[in-house]
Amino acid sequence: MGHTATAQAGSGGLTATEHRLANGLRVVLSEDHLTPVAAVCLWYDVGSRHEVKGRTGLAHLFEHLMFQGSAQVKGNGHFELVQGAGGSLNGTTSFERTNYFETMPAHQLELALWLEADRMGSLLTALDEESMENQRDVVKNERRQRYDNVPYGTAFEKLTALAYPEGHPYHHTPIGSMADLDAATLEDARQFFRTYYAPNNAVLSVVGDIDPEQTLAWIEKYFGSIPSHDGKPAPRDGSLPDIIGEQLREVVEEEVPARALMAAYRLPQDGTRECDAVDLALTVLGGGESSRLYNRLVRRDRTAVAAGFGLLRLAGAPSLGWLDVKTSGDVEVPVIEAAIDEELARFAEEGPTAEEMERAQAQLEREWLDRLGTVAGRADELCRYAVLFRDPQLALTAVQRVLDVTAEEVQAVAKSRLRPDNRAVLVYEPVAPEADDTGEAEDTEAAAAVAGTDENEEAAK
Repeated sequence: MGHTATAQAGSGGLTATEHRLANGLRVVLSEDHLTPVAAVCLWYDVGSRHEVKGRTGLAHLFEHLMFQGSAQVKGNGHFELVQGAGGSLNGTTSFERTNYFETMPAHQLELALWLEADRMGSLLTALDEESMENQRDVVKNERRQRYDNVPYGTAFEKLTALAYPEGHPYHHTPIGSMADLDAATLEDARQFFRTYYAPNNAVLSVVGDIDPEQTLAWIEKYFGSIPSHDGKPAPRDGSLPDIIGEQLREVVEEEVPARALMAAYRLPQDGTRECDAVDLALTVLGGGESSRLYNRLVRRDRTAVAAGFGLLRLAGAPSLGWLDVKTSGDVEVPVIEAAIDEELARFAEEGPTAEEMERAQAQLEREWLDRLGTVAGRADELCRYAVLFRDPQLALTAVQRVLDVTAEEVQAVAKSRLRPDNRAVLVYEPVAPEADDTGEAEDTEAAAAVAGTDENEEAAK
């Protein structure tokens, strides 16, 4: 089934049609003949929030296993076939979903659809102990490289554990723990696939230089015979009170280049007007070098070398406002913290200026245009709104909802949520490297200073 594409107000002329196969697979198509390319995006409604205690990291591990071959595509064949046809591909895992995507020359679209259908329908025939062990080691090494062995690498994991209480489905991050990765068995992986990798638990979007009728025929041909599965358990409740009620705090002493103050504020869930309002608030406060916190801490006081405040939107739990400040020289964290609280209190009292609102809305509008301006970005957004909010059309009008938010709404959500008793705080205090007779400690410290980048956004993936 489907419907005719009609451009909605505020969609910039973009259109999308929706269809559903008999096995439950939702399909979203969006024509764009500007360039001869097509993007295929497949979102499965499974992420780390669906995992159980003792088996964290399984969703992310399975993302890797999906590239290990299927019935008709052996080993690394998925990469080889797509790249050999001039395309690009990847997959990512988050709290709330796992996605796989290819961007292809338009005449190679059928290949991408066939590849995605082959692994959706037949991955279990190729999944064995060898591929399981291979990808378990890959994921463990990824954890070492991106989390455990880089400055501030575990900040996202630590703050998430503070912000969401023990037992909450978002208490752990998608990367999982080393112990749980070691404990995962081949049967765990097989059961995970049977439960979540079914067509009725997925959304497929195709965007670009396509013939919708032919594209639907291919999708029916390759996906239509894959059986649905009805055994998926409902995700655990992720709701929490609006306010934490106290400031949660942890001090981390590690070999890091500089002191740092990081904080996670509990904020409204994605898909609400309040979430759009707080996105604007954080953009005014910490979205780039024209923001209030950057101007105060970096430019005026010169107490920090970096200051940012961004929003991690979440649909199944409170979103997180992520504050990240790296101090300058020997500046102590309490100095930074006092200045931040002063700025937040002033913002709550006065609200944003007309100029700040205009700039923040323009910034978020540009980011929306950037996402929808590419076929791959639009395919991803259509899947996102289909999976998380059951309506892909919302992707095409999202910016209008941001532009409709008033300064009074921004001030109100900042006043109610950006408070000291509604945040989890992480303070990094540098320690001297351990003595090393070989001189390697000095080299490691120098490398750490170069590598001291913000891993939050990538970690959230």
